[in-house]
Amino acid sequence: MEAARDLEANFLAEMLKAAGLGATPEGFGGGAGEDQFSSFLRLEQAKSMVEAGGIGLAESLFNALKERADGDV
Repeated sequence: MEAARDLEANFLAEMLKAAGLGATPEGFGGGAGEDQFSSFLRLEQAKSMVEAGGIGLAESLFNALKERADGDV
């Protein structure tokens, strides 16, 4: 389940990136350092989202993998 939650967090981080969260504003920017560390902020925000319930992706993945593993036994 932990791996499924990590995958959901990474997925959400990419969605937040695509939505422009953490993008450096043109009028006020912290330079290259801010651009590099904004990915860490997005990932931590995504992890918080998953801990708060997320979008259900982790649970769906976990259940699908569990069913597949149970079928192979």
